[in-house]
Amino acid sequence: MPAYVISEVEARDQAAMEAYRSLAAQTIAQYGGRYLVRGGAAEVVEGGPPAKTIIIVEFPTMARAREWYASAEYAEALKLRQTALERRLMFVDGVPET
Repeated sequence: MPAYVISEVEARDQAAMEAYRSLAAQTIAQYGGRYLVRGGAAEVVEGGPPAKTIIIVEFPTMARAREWYASAEYAEALKLRQTALERRLMFVDGVPET
């Protein structure tokens, strides 16, 4: 069953953000993930607060998403994340195929 990593982000340092995005993208691909949404225009239709930058990554399984997040490769990107961006990160199970 697929799993999704959903991030709401706000950039703190644009140069660090670009470096983080590059490293993160490499590790996501390495662990079988793919971007579904990567910061496109977002509109809040109900509720609040205003939309931040949204990123959604699909992994083949929740185990693979967790493996990616805990990996030595992604650890390098996480070091940059501290200064690059403020983030709320969620892991969500997908719907089983029928």
